[in-house]
Amino acid sequence: MDEKRGSVIVVDDDVGVLRRLDRLLRFEGYGEVIMCERADDAWPALRASRPIAMILDLMMPGVDGYATLERMREERPDVPVIVATAIDDLDTVVRCMKAGAFDYVPKTAETSRLLASLEHAAMIGRLLEDNKALRDSLLHDDKSSIGFFEGIVTRDKKMSDIFRYLAAIAKSDKPILICGESGTGKELFASAAHAASGRSGELVTVNIAGLDDAMFSDTLFGHKRGAFTGADTDRLGLIEQAKGGTLFLDEIGDLPQQSQVKLLRLIEQRRYYPLGADMTRSSDALIVAATNRDLERACAAGEFRPDLYFRLETHLIRLPPLRERRDDLPLLVEVFVARAAEKFGKPAPGVPIELYDLLGAYDFPGNVRELESMVHDAVGRADGRMLSLDSFRRRVFKPGARPVAASPVAKNVFSTLATLPTLREASDALIAEALARSGGNQGVAAGLLGLSRTALNRRIKLRIEEDA
Repeated sequence: MDEKRGSVIVVDDDVGVLRRLDRLLRFEGYGEVIMCERADDAWPALRASRPIAMILDLMMPGVDGYATLERMREERPDVPVIVATAIDDLDTVVRCMKAGAFDYVPKTAETSRLLASLEHAAMIGRLLEDNKALRDSLLHDDKSSIGFFEGIVTRDKKMSDIFRYLAAIAKSDKPILICGESGTGKELFASAAHAASGRSGELVTVNIAGLDDAMFSDTLFGHKRGAFTGADTDRLGLIEQAKGGTLFLDEIGDLPQQSQVKLLRLIEQRRYYPLGADMTRSSDALIVAATNRDLERACAAGEFRPDLYFRLETHLIRLPPLRERRDDLPLLVEVFVARAAEKFGKPAPGVPIELYDLLGAYDFPGNVRELESMVHDAVGRADGRMLSLDSFRRRVFKPGARPVAASPVAKNVFSTLATLPTLREASDALIAEALARSGGNQGVAAGLLGLSRTALNRRIKLRIEEDA
């Protein structure tokens, strides 16, 4: 990527070498190459910029390269120095590393060796910056970044921790992978990541689901006129639209195998080919991906490339399901009631306290999105001052609904017992468990047991009378 890759200082008395490295590094996407024919010229450049690395010729007329290394170690230890020299012997290598060199690359080595060393230095620098930002965020508990997450309704500590982490790493140029069940808010977090990144470009969203390899390539990379039948004009891809911004790849777990190779190349090289083009384009977009699939399992099954997964998970965010943040239920219901009432153009109805016992006994496989749908339907049906529980009960107790921590029916819970309980003991234990899960609400407990409230109440009264 261009300017985002930062600047590189090259110190060498050979003008031909300086020009060659200038062309090479600019082609590879480094934004600025500062060329210095003398070591003394490097110090003003170091004061005026924050280069990601320095490439230093060890042997120059009137210059002690080792002294330059020593001074760099004392004054600018944050800038890795890659020594590039015609001298290629073990003693020189050892002496350079002792003097503080990050790496040693003989000028006779392949160009790829120098580029790999430079990329390694840049990667280390980015990781150090990310760690510093995260450490500062956690130590100072800076609340100035909370504004990026105003659209996410929560008071849960796990979510607040995610806010701080995402705000700390969003300015990195490394990919961000957001994992979570359907309905947990992955798109909202992608939007927050873009806002926290401070990027001036757009947030561009691509839903991977349903895209084959040809559609993926054309959608992201674009094409040149004549690239295929029907390509009558040039078409810019969404990567170009996301220039200076963020590219959000939703449902990344559905990416075809052929497309995974192309995405991996884009992440590693920050370059791509539009269909039908013979010249590459560069990309500086922050890549944010999201999935509700278990990508580690997909890698083990051969459905997802491990190298792509490891690239994407540089910054990994796992969103908790709603059943793990039940304290957010009252807050979410309040917000969703107000939103729905505004859409329906009616006063917001009150929320009966029993609703929270009912919702607390539900597993929410659809998470926050499902809760919002429930509330929207209930507000639409409401014809009085209070929400009716009936529409919620129909969803919570519908066939196949999942009560909290429900055990699979297929399992015989008594098969491991040496002695079976009596029918009364089993019934009493089942009723007690249902009441515990429902917070003592008999209506909710009855729904969990598949009974009417009257039938459950009758059973409880019968037990009280028998024990009297």
